[in-house]
Amino acid sequence: MQTELPYGNNSLVSFSEIDNWIFDLDNTLYPRHIDLFKQMEVKMSAYVSRLLDIPEEEATILRKGYYKQHGTTLRGLMIEHNIQPDEFLEYVHDIDHSGVKPDPQLAQAICALPGKRYIYTNGTNDHAMKVAKHLGITDLFDDIFDIVWAGLDPKPNRAPYEKLLAHTGINPKRTAMFEDLARNLKVPHDMGMKTVLVVPNRTREVFHDSWEAKGAESPHVGYVTEDIGGFLKDMLHAIGRQPQMEACATCPPQTALPNSE
Repeated sequence: MQTELPYGNNSLVSFSEIDNWIFDLDNTLYPRHIDLFKQMEVKMSAYVSRLLDIPEEEATILRKGYYKQHGTTLRGLMIEHNIQPDEFLEYVHDIDHSGVKPDPQLAQAICALPGKRYIYTNGTNDHAMKVAKHLGITDLFDDIFDIVWAGLDPKPNRAPYEKLLAHTGINPKRTAMFEDLARNLKVPHDMGMKTVLVVPNRTREVFHDSWEAKGAESPHVGYVTEDIGGFLKDMLHAIGRQPQMEACATCPPQTALPNSE
């Protein structure tokens, strides 16, 4: 497992075999310290509190348990309390995205990636589109797969990964997966994908639960980086592609985006 930058070319040159790129959304394509998920956590606790008529402190403990056990709070609520998902998803993802800023380095690097590019998130398509717009990468992906598309079956479960492969027809051995949670990389690794774990500086200070920080040393984690844009730039250099020179035709001018909310 490669854990320190700068990466040697020998450790990254094997990415020349990759022509499918799958990116998680939250805390992967933007830094965790922006903390969009904190807004969602507050709303999830309020929802659970209202649903079960319990104090928010108790609701927070309960929904964290559901998240850890079932992959998402929603999945836990569906299994344990038989709720309908639409209201929950709309309420929880109705947040302020303005903290996400354009990332020209990330956009140029994604532009230069050969082959297909996808976002695969346990969130909603609408949330993913808003994040992508703020980052300046909306037009750089071939498709977005969200929790509704996955039949509300979240990562790290195997079934939605299998559905993704079947839907796209991609070869997992020619695919790289980028994630901020190590447990969500276990199935992709077992399928043959290259796996990259995106972690922030001072990991223990910003991970919301200690179990989220575990797994970076696991055999199913191929690479660890604190900077996804920097990692992609180094990797592209290793395989002989330069973001500035080989940006794809769909890459937009890197100017500040208008505030959409």
